[in-house]
Order: sequence, then C-alpha cells, then structure tokens
Amino acid sequence: MDATKRPLLIPPEFANYCEKHGVFEMYKRLLEQLIITKPDDPLTFMIELLKRDSDDVPQIVILGPPAAGKRTIGKMVCAKLRTTYLTADNLIAEAEMDTRKQAQEFLAKNQPVPTDMWINIIKERLKLYDCIRRGWVMEGFPQTREQAQALQAEGIYPKHFVLLDAPDTVLIERAAGKRIDSKTGDIYHTTFDWPSNPEVEARLEVVSGNAEEDVVNKLVQYHRHIEGIISCYEKMLKTINADQPKGDVFQQTLTFLCSQPRSVAPHNPRVILLGATGSGKGVQAALLANKYNIVNISCGQLIRQAIVDETKAGLAAKTWVEKKMLVPDAILLNILKQRMSQLDCVSRGWVLHGYPKTREQGEQLAQAGFVPNRVFFLDVPNSSVMERLTLRATDPITGERYHMLYNPPRTEEVKDRLERHPKDEEEEVRKRLQQYHAFVDELSDYYEDAQHVIADQDPHTVFECLESMIVNPIPKKAES
Repeated sequence: MDATKRPLLIPPEFANYCEKHGVFEMYKRLLEQLIITKPDDPLTFMIELLKRDSDDVPQIVILGPPAAGKRTIGKMVCAKLRTTYLTADNLIAEAEMDTRKQAQEFLAKNQPVPTDMWINIIKERLKLYDCIRRGWVMEGFPQTREQAQALQAEGIYPKHFVLLDAPDTVLIERAAGKRIDSKTGDIYHTTFDWPSNPEVEARLEVVSGNAEEDVVNKLVQYHRHIEGIISCYEKMLKTINADQPKGDVFQQTLTFLCSQPRSVAPHNPRVILLGATGSGKGVQAALLANKYNIVNISCGQLIRQAIVDETKAGLAAKTWVEKKMLVPDAILLNILKQRMSQLDCVSRGWVLHGYPKTREQGEQLAQAGFVPNRVFFLDVPNSSVMERLTLRATDPITGERYHMLYNPPRTEEVKDRLERHPKDEEEEVRKRLQQYHAFVDELSDYYEDAQHVIADQDPHTVFECLESMIVNPIPKKAES
C-alpha cells in the first residue's frame, strides 16, 4: 500500500489534555475579557489573568420581590459555596469614603442613588481579592433595566441569575411577620421560622417599612421593572417558586447553580452507548451522528469491514468470526484504534456502540487514549428486548423489515415469506442478554459518571434525552 495514501492517524491525547485542563475554555475566557476590558497592554493583561488561581468562580445574582427570601437564600448559598455576599447596604458601607457619603446623602433624601455611582461602587468592590478568588453572590441588585444594562456595559455579567417568585398575597403576609436579628442581620418569621435560641429571640426587631401599604408600594415598583431586568438575563435565568419551605427553595437554587451554561468553546463529543442487545444503541448512534456530524462507530461493522478490506487485524479476526467465537480484545482494540485515530474522529468527535462489553475492555480503551466525555446506559427490561427482537422479520424479496406487533405485514403473501434472522431466535437473544447482565455492574462501576436512560420508549424521546445531556455541560458537584 502506498504510504502517502494511508489515512492520517492523530493521537487522541491532545483532545483529552485540552478537555481535562480546560484549554479551550481558557482561551474563550481570555478573548471575552480582552473584548470587554480592551486593555492598553493586552499581553500583560492576559498574563495577569492567567496568574489567577481560578477564573471559574461563582458569579450569582439573586433577585425577587420584597419578602421573597432573597437574603435567607443568598446567605445559605454563600455559606455553601464559600463566596462573598454583596447587598446594596454593604456595597455602600464598604465603598470609598467620598462615594459612601454621596450615596448616603441620596438615601437620606429618599432619592435613588444614580446608576453611574452604583456601577462605580460595584466595579471597585469586585476588584477586591475576595470577589476575584472566591466569587460573589449579589442580592437585590440590579433594580432597574438601566442598572442591568450599565452592568453589562462594564463587563459585569453573572453566570447564574436566580429569580425568586411568589404571589403578592403571600409576600404581604410574609412581610407582616418578618423579624430581623439586630446583631447578625439574619431574617426570621413569627410563623414560619422562629428562632429556638432565647438570646436570638430577645434581639429580634420588627423590620421597618414592612407595613402593608409600604409592601404594596414596593411590589408595584418591583413589577414595573422586573420584565426589563429579565430581558437582560434570559440566557442564565432560573425562576424558582419561593412559596415553599426554604430548604426546598435552597435545594432547587443549588441544583441550578451547579449547572454550567453551554459554552461556545470547541467541544467534540466522545460518546459511548452501552446497553443490552435490542436496546436501540444503533438507532440512537445514527440519530446523533446525523444531527451533529460526528462519526458513528459500530464495533461489529468495523470488524466486518476489516475482514472485507483484508487488513492485518481483519485477517486475524476472520478466523475467530468463522468459528463463531469472540474476537480477542487485543485484535478488537487494534481495529478500533485504527479507526478512532483518523482525522474525522479526532476533529468531529465520535459515538461508539457495541464496545466495551467488559470493564477490562473499557480500561484498555482508556489506556489507548480514547476517553469518552459522555457515557450512556440504555436501560430496557428483558421482556421488552424479547418482544423487540423475537417478533421482527425481513422480507427476502424486498428487504423490507417488519415487526409482528408494531409493523405487521399487510398481506398474507408477504407474511408467509418472511424470514427471521438466526440471531433473533429466542434462545440466542437470551444468551446475549445473559452475557450483557454478567458484566453490566462492573461497567457501571467503572463509568461512575455514566447516565442511565430509560430506552423502553419512543426512539425520538430517547434521542431528546441523550441530546440534552450531550450539548449541555455536565453539572458541577457541590462541595460538601
């Protein structure tokens, strides 16, 4: 064979390295900050960014109407994620002296602090080490669309925006029973969250401005501006029902905060579909490959192709195939490596099915450098597999495939000439199911982050489920 015509083989380690260390994400963040900040010395600016221990820190805004529980949830989130807690009050209190005095003068006259002053205060606060190193949670700001757009113009853009929502009647009732700890600033309620500590109980004070008329006026003001604010943060917004126990609100908030927004950084899917015979791996692989232009790799098809092409590995596998015996792992891996190292697999990504079938095969695949970034188990009950496979048949004349329950032949003539593949005999199907279940637990243990999908449903429903978990980043695990 002419060496110049051999397929270009690219080691898979580069893509694995970039994904493991977030190289593509790093480049994306650098470009974003360059475009937003427009520094005079871009090289020095990027070097300083790279010196930071981590740029992937929480940046969260929690907003909602009065008495929705913003402060309670905000403090719980800060305690869990160990981030800096920012409110309108402490932003002003920690501002430079001249700026603080000017802001306090506006508040003393019951006038709103100008937007440009707010932005200046926030910009200076976010430059401090605690916000850069640990991230931040901003509660109750922005309060208008103008403020939201001013933040965006300065490159201050949260990664997650939590909107707590509840009916106005519930909020008015909550506000009436709201109490504040004068020492810690923690919020309590006479009905829903009364402190068990007598010392804390003695310090509680009625929150000023929570009379019914005051709350109604605040709600009117809130509803006037909230739609404009939402329009600025639609891509990272999550609305959570605040009319439920605070533990439930917090858990829903934390689940959202652990999710990662879809990135525009390069991402090549490397997908493994695992499942029993008849679970639909081939169908789903074809759908994924067709929509996302990734390479559909069927282990069985590769073996047959290698035999037809009379490659060295194909000739080695032919002996085992003719004897109806399992092809040794070393030969299988060699065939897979030849295909998965080609340029289209490395540049576009791949979806593999029919391999691995054991933990050892999975380990060998990883050692060869082919590490998947998504693994799915397609779970189907044995009874459904038997129904799918043993009742299907093929018309030898037209090649049309039929199923006696879901797609029966229209005439008796066609029905009489249908043929069933020997592999679809009940005994053969049972053997393959036993082989799968003998190794599925060790495979599941090896692929700890694998997702289990109920595949006993419409193929397009299964595809939508797989698709959602491929295109979106894997959620982060919250620190305990």
